[in-house]
Amino acid sequence: MTAKYCELFYTFFKVGAFTIGGGYAMLPLIEREVVDRRGWLGREEFLDYIALSQAMPGVLAVNVATVVGYKLRGIWGSVVAIAGNIMMPILFILLLAIGIRYVRMGPVAERFFMGVRPAVVALIAAPVFTLARSAGLNWRNCWVPVLSALLIWLMGVSPVAVILVAAVAGFVLGKVKSHKVQ
Repeated sequence: MTAKYCELFYTFFKVGAFTIGGGYAMLPLIEREVVDRRGWLGREEFLDYIALSQAMPGVLAVNVATVVGYKLRGIWGSVVAIAGNIMMPILFILLLAIGIRYVRMGPVAERFFMGVRPAVVALIAAPVFTLARSAGLNWRNCWVPVLSALLIWLMGVSPVAVILVAAVAGFVLGKVKSHKVQ
């Protein structure tokens, strides 16, 4: 029993320790560990958990750790997965906060962050494309996320309004399609 908790902790510890770029950058690592290596979840179930995690307030990676941990080991599984996921980032932030008091951001640090930026963009873009493919996004319906992004970015439409309209449209479309099948 304890070994299962240790495995859960270690899995999310690795994800938290070796990912730069936040929640979306962590998704490919979480997927590889939870779906591919350990077989704890199927791909479709993982996609559902990501959608659920995005709907929850808070940090995406922590939310994913919460639902995966809960599915595998209940409440204590959530606690263990969250602890593993946040331990290294918290330690890193503490060390950075202590160190920043003594060292100003110099040219070496600036060059490091400029060099890491493209890799972080790639780490974030990769799960977006994987999730889009898993969710059934193709060339016929890719206009939906593009239009949504443009409405939010260029026209200043509230993301909440876009999500609500998309949810209602998806519900109505699903009902229309189900009536056509019958």
